[in-house]
Amino acid sequence: MKILAIDTSGLPASVSVVEENRVIGEFHVQNFQKHARTLMPMIDQLLTMLDMDISQIDLIGCASGPGSFTGLRIGAATAKALAYAADIPIAPVPTLDALAYNIFNTDSLIAPIMDARRSQVYAAFYQWRTGDLDGFGLTRLTEYWAADIAEIIQRAAAYKRSVIFLGDGVPVYQDVIRKADNCRFAFAPAHLNWQRAASVGSLGLRLAKEGRTVRSEHFTLFYLRQSQAERERAAHG
Repeated sequence: MKILAIDTSGLPASVSVVEENRVIGEFHVQNFQKHARTLMPMIDQLLTMLDMDISQIDLIGCASGPGSFTGLRIGAATAKALAYAADIPIAPVPTLDALAYNIFNTDSLIAPIMDARRSQVYAAFYQWRTGDLDGFGLTRLTEYWAADIAEIIQRAAAYKRSVIFLGDGVPVYQDVIRKADNCRFAFAPAHLNWQRAASVGSLGLRLAKEGRTVRSEHFTLFYLRQSQAERERAAHG
C-alpha cells in the first residue's frame, strides 16, 4: 500500500509517500511561504521525482488537527480533492499523534506541544508500550488539550518522569519550561521537533489496517477551540 501523506497543520509544509516498510520520498519546507502556494507544487514535484502519479496511490493520510486553522483547511481541501479524483480513502491522523510518533522507544513521557497563541498550547501526553517494538507501540495517555503552558508543565511534572517536549511550541515556551524546577525535561532535536508527513503516513497505515479510513466527503477536522474570527463574532453578539 502506498500512502501520500500531507501535514500543513503548522509552519512547515510537509508531504511524503510512504509504504509499510519505507519512506519512499519526503519534502519538508519551512520558509514562511503560504501553504496554499507551496503544497500542490510540492506534491506534484515529489510524485514526478518518484516517477509516480496519483493513480498509484492507495490512500491519502492527512493531519486532521489540532493546529493552524488556515493550514489545516488547506491540507484538508487538497487531500479531499485528490482522494475524490483518485477514488481512494483518507486516513485522518491527529496532528499531536503524528508529532509524538517522531519519538521512538523511550521510557520518557512524550509531550508534543503546538503553539496555540494567547499563552496556550495544544498538547497531549504519550508513552511507548514496554517491549512493543513493532513501530506501532505509541499510546496516548490523555485527552487532547488546549491549555496554558503552565498547566501542561504542572500536569507533566505530576507523572514524576522525564519528559521529552517537541513541537512548534518548544521555541516559543522553552524558557518557561527551563525554569520549571519540578519537571525533568529534554527537548527533541531539530530534525524530530517539527511535523513530518512521513509520521502522518506511517500512522495512516495503522489506521487503514484498523479500518479507520473515510471517504473524501466524510473527512473532517477538529480544532479544540474556536478560531479568532469565531471568538470575535461571539464577543460582539
